[in-house]
Amino acid sequence: MPEPTAPRPDIAYIPTPLDAVEAMLQLAQVGPQDVLYDLGCGDGRLLIRAAQRWGTRGVGVDLDATCLDAARATAQQAGVDHLITLQQGNLYECDVSAATVVTLYLLPHLNLRLRPRLWQQLRSGARVVSHQFDMGDWQPDQIRELRPSEEESTVYLWRIS
Repeated sequence: MPEPTAPRPDIAYIPTPLDAVEAMLQLAQVGPQDVLYDLGCGDGRLLIRAAQRWGTRGVGVDLDATCLDAARATAQQAGVDHLITLQQGNLYECDVSAATVVTLYLLPHLNLRLRPRLWQQLRSGARVVSHQFDMGDWQPDQIRELRPSEEESTVYLWRIS
């Protein structure tokens, strides 16, 4: 009997540029009272930066065990591993109801697929921040263009009402 294959990510891992990480966290106005969920967290750079700079607790979800191992090691080296939980799993199946901030760097069709879950589970006042890609007809509360930048980037913020 063949071994079951691990689920494949819907998108290849592309690290968020560091200036976009800063812009996303600033736009969301994260702080020590927040619980940040990074869906498709990759190497955990958003979670680690938020924990380092603002003492923000975070949860990262990703299918890629290698990325999660790297994120754990980096969080430990940075001394913030006590603030961060990393979970291997499908971001379309995870419970985000504890989040006050959700960060994304997914393709537009993946954002749209995730949007109903965000609306269903997030409480009023929660913030959703996306790097590069919007959510179709869901009008953002703010848009920040990063130019010049490591790469020309756009950051979108929505508030759940």
